[in-house]
Amino acid sequence: MKTVFIILSLFIVACVLLLFVLGGISRSGKAQGLVAGRLEKCPATPNCVCSEQKDDVDHFIDPILLPQNLIFDSLSILKNAVSNMGGTIGAESDHYFVATFSSAIFGFMDDLEVRIDSTRNVIHLRSASRVGYGDAGVNRKRTELLKKLYNQKVSEANQSRKATLKSAARMGSDMISK
Repeated sequence: MKTVFIILSLFIVACVLLLFVLGGISRSGKAQGLVAGRLEKCPATPNCVCSEQKDDVDHFIDPILLPQNLIFDSLSILKNAVSNMGGTIGAESDHYFVATFSSAIFGFMDDLEVRIDSTRNVIHLRSASRVGYGDAGVNRKRTELLKKLYNQKVSEANQSRKATLKSAARMGSDMISK
């Protein structure tokens, strides 16, 4: 009985050490980046989601729709939301940026890539783990939260704009009546 306990304890310790090693390995990687102007396709593992490959039903997520009357900088809103979610912004350009997220215990690194496609009026997302097989749905949840935060900020900006326009219209009519 004592031998079984020792073997089981050693097995558990080895598994935990392996998780720390994999976490360390993931910190040395980097995001896939754009390939021919598009986000990289997800690998066969279930630890990735991407909005650019509609034919990949296991990994597909809907892109974010850009509002028709774009009066604000979508990239700034997205970067702010990512920072609020605990991400660290890395490489960026006028229409693309990458952010990294780290898991609390083992330090696994995930990459979130965002690409604005102004010709199709959408924002494409790709979130993927750097190592391992599964992610317990973390990458899908992350992109859904980002979509929610983005849409909230857009709604707030539109409401603020409407209030400003309404106020300006009232001030204009007050000036005319005097």
